[in-house]
Amino acid sequence: MRRSDRLFDIIQRLRTARRPVTAAALAEDLEVAVRTVYRDIATLQARQVPIEGAAGIGYMLRRGFDLPPLMFTVEEVEAIAVGARLLTRTGDLGLQDAAESVLSKVTVVLPEGLRAQLASAPIFVSGSGAPVPERIDLSAIRQAIRDERKLHIAYEDERGARSERTIWPIAVAYYVQATLIGAWCELRRNYRHFRADRIVALTVLEERYPSDNGRLMAEWLALRQNGRGARE
Repeated sequence: MRRSDRLFDIIQRLRTARRPVTAAALAEDLEVAVRTVYRDIATLQARQVPIEGAAGIGYMLRRGFDLPPLMFTVEEVEAIAVGARLLTRTGDLGLQDAAESVLSKVTVVLPEGLRAQLASAPIFVSGSGAPVPERIDLSAIRQAIRDERKLHIAYEDERGARSERTIWPIAVAYYVQATLIGAWCELRRNYRHFRADRIVALTVLEERYPSDNGRLMAEWLALRQNGRGARE
């Protein structure tokens, strides 16, 4: 968890608490060390957040304090609601959980009128979409892309033929019918698309691949736009 997110979560927990919350309880909820909570509390107090209390006793947020309301229009609120609901169609459980977290955070800090609009926006998004991969975690693939780490995968094509590949994951492409992993394939020595639900095993390797300052992504996007990206 990023520190900015953790500071936000501390404020949210103290805002809703009915009695002082100990650093130990906050540390357990946030899955960090108690000393980390002490440092975060000191940082918030230095930023004029009115947190009262002391180590060993507990902390409370002075009544009347609130985060500044987010300045969203009704259209922007509905865009958030639609975007979060569309994530249920990607088959990416990690992003779906993240969307729920975003909605809860935004709901808390919205003005009352917009808060109701977010909760009951007059929109509907169908639940059908890409299948959820049963044997891999898409969060691990997205993390590998951020870290520029190679993946070793076992893959089954549409005929059931199985192969093992080392790939350089570049992007996750979400379509209604399937979620694709765009990658450079060392076996084919070219760019390939792999259906996430056909990857039967995955290992994140320690070895990194060279991104060449975005060259791989640029080449993959060009192939995709020209309809030349081969699918396995």
